[in-house]
Amino acid sequence: MNVKFISKCTLFIALGSMIFTSCGKSNQSRATGWSINSKKGGFQYNVDFEDQETGPGLVFIEGGTFTKGQVQDDVMHDWNNTPSRQHVMSFYIDETEVTNLMYLEFLDWLKLVFPQDNLQYKQIYEGAIPDTLVWRNQLGYFEELTTNYLRHPAYAEYPVVGVNWLQAVQFAEWRTDRVNEFILEREAYIEKDVRYTEIDANSTFSTSAYLKVPETTYGGKIDSLVGKNGRQKRDTTEVNVYAGVDSGLLLPAYRLPTETEWEYAALALGGEREYNAYRGKKKYPWSGEYTRSVDRRSEGDQLANFKLGKGDYGGIAGWSDDGADITIQVKSYPPNDFGMCMIWLETLPSG
Repeated sequence: MNVKFISKCTLFIALGSMIFTSCGKSNQSRATGWSINSKKGGFQYNVDFEDQETGPGLVFIEGGTFTKGQVQDDVMHDWNNTPSRQHVMSFYIDETEVTNLMYLEFLDWLKLVFPQDNLQYKQIYEGAIPDTLVWRNQLGYFEELTTNYLRHPAYAEYPVVGVNWLQAVQFAEWRTDRVNEFILEREAYIEKDVRYTEIDANSTFSTSAYLKVPETTYGGKIDSLVGKNGRQKRDTTEVNVYAGVDSGLLLPAYRLPTETEWEYAALALGGEREYNAYRGKKKYPWSGEYTRSVDRRSEGDQLANFKLGKGDYGGIAGWSDDGADITIQVKSYPPNDFGMCMIWLETLPSG
């Protein structure tokens, strides 16, 4: 009886091993039977990839379905935002608005790569500068903001203002290249500090060029700049190895969110799945029915920066003020259910 028991246990363990082996990762192709990533050559692929890296400053937004547009009574009877059912794929979005500090880094890079003493580059830098005159108002004095808001350290963590669509797109393209350049350096596909030592108007890193024709990266100087993981020995010679899309290292391009993505992320309806068709009992992007905090330490404080009443942009000075008569420093208020700390109802001067 004991022998039979042991035999059954042995058989169970053996079957379990077979199941584990068959369901685990294998470097043998199920299409051809050939080895993947063989040192002898053949098909090379990242079979150990598990998840995409989250870029700096981003939060993950799980996709879903929601009703976009006007879903409550429209007292003006405009109905210029007809509700429609929308499906949103999962995506990443910035945790906060793009700050002055983040945008100044972009401007500093442009000035370094395209020197201003060269007249043919002067318009590149000037074309990226935000319109600081959006602060000017004939009925109020905003000159301090016109001259200081973008560059003064006091406003470093405030949202950048006066950026047009083209400037925003160019910032996104620049950010894509800088983030991926840093990843390649970290993973030793290019030498350390290349982003500081090998940069000029004719030899900057481009993600698009690196993926399509990597030999042209850094103005064709990539062969002399590869790191230890950028070289692989084959037979008796060394060849350059590039981190393509199939490596899973490089991040997808940064871009502006669509209107649907923005509204979906801002509403953060994930916490109210049962009622998310019509927002249900969720009155605000955060959980709760009130605009003021109920926490003991911050009881009564505003949970967002918004216009409190007719003609009132700053609230009553003192404790009941929402803390911002213009924009306000990012992360000043609690995040919504998606982890975003955006200033949802911000009122900015008209340009």
